[in-house]
Amino acid sequence: MPAYILASLQITDAVAFEEYRRRVPAVIAAYGGRYLVRGGSIEALEGDAPGSRLVIVEFPDMPRLKAFYNSAEYQPLLELRNRAAVSTLLAIEGV
Repeated sequence: MPAYILASLQITDAVAFEEYRRRVPAVIAAYGGRYLVRGGSIEALEGDAPGSRLVIVEFPDMPRLKAFYNSAEYQPLLELRNRAAVSTLLAIEGV
């Protein structure tokens, strides 16, 4: 069953976030992930739009998603993202 990361971000350091954005796709791909949504305009149809940037990444399954998130390759990028943005990440199992 596929699994998804839904990330809502409010970027606070554009230069540092650009480095994160440049480096993270290779790590995502190494764990079988692929972007479904990466940035773009947001329009709230109901309620408030979260953050200024939304990202959705699909993985083959929850174990691969968690392997990516906890990987040694991603940890320095996670630290970089945390310095560059205020984020909320959700791991969601799909159907």
